[in-house]
Amino acid sequence: MSSVLDRPLRSAILAAADSAFVRRAVTRYGMRLGAGRFVAGESAQEFLPVARDANARGFSVAATILGESVRERDETLAVTNEYCELLRAFAAERSDANVAFKLTHVGLDFDPELAFENASRIAVAAREGGTTIRMDMEQSRFVDSTIAIYRRLRDRFDNVGFVLQSYLYRSRDDLLAALPLKPNLRIVKGAYLEPPSVAFPKKADVDRNYLELVELALSHAGYTAIATHDPKIVEHAIAFARRHSLPQQGRFEFQLLFGIAAPLARSLVNRGYRVRLSIPYGPYWFPYLMRRLAERPANVGFFLRGAFGIP
Repeated sequence: MSSVLDRPLRSAILAAADSAFVRRAVTRYGMRLGAGRFVAGESAQEFLPVARDANARGFSVAATILGESVRERDETLAVTNEYCELLRAFAAERSDANVAFKLTHVGLDFDPELAFENASRIAVAAREGGTTIRMDMEQSRFVDSTIAIYRRLRDRFDNVGFVLQSYLYRSRDDLLAALPLKPNLRIVKGAYLEPPSVAFPKKADVDRNYLELVELALSHAGYTAIATHDPKIVEHAIAFARRHSLPQQGRFEFQLLFGIAAPLARSLVNRGYRVRLSIPYGPYWFPYLMRRLAERPANVGFFLRGAFGIP
């Protein structure tokens, strides 16, 4: 769901973010200065009003608690409990919202069986609340284990989904293998640094593969979340859906990151499409903010204007 920034500029931003001074300043003042555009606070109490506002403006919500690569059992249980509580809050408020989480946040990095158990608990809470979950896709080394857990969950639940990254060569084969399950799928371009041996190094190839994955998914039963901020990809998907007489609601949706491409998101809602905003929150928001700033120069400008009080 991110655009490609000139590599030297992106590297410079990320290098600056590693400095102790920048980290302290942004951690202390970041929410007030502009991080709140991309992150809905540090707690569920701060997140829920943002989700309510998104629903009131016609958007669905995907909630994510920021964090990954947890290696302590007790921490994975705490994360799992928070997701379950969040899903119960959605049910109580009848929110149009689901959750998306990384399996390494609930144990995959050190105990795949624990990750499966924790994901199962989250799926149960979602089913009880009448909503869905999606497991995010992480680095390429986790693809096999993520899909394996998805398949195990799919045997028990019909409200679970997963993600495919178009920059990985293998994603088309992974989608073909999943089609008999009528998958609930989100398609993204991919954000992790991967070697050319496993991922397309050129943006044009990533975009081409993205469109092929979208067309393949929409040509078969299931539900597809088209996660992009690229207007050309959006219009391509809309044209394909029209040619194949797909309804505007019920077979697919568009997903955009909270705080990114707001005019595009608004226009799609106005045209009658389902649009889900991916809204993250949590105390580990600093790395997420740095990625958003590194992706687009416009994001850096927004943050700096907030820092210096420039409207």
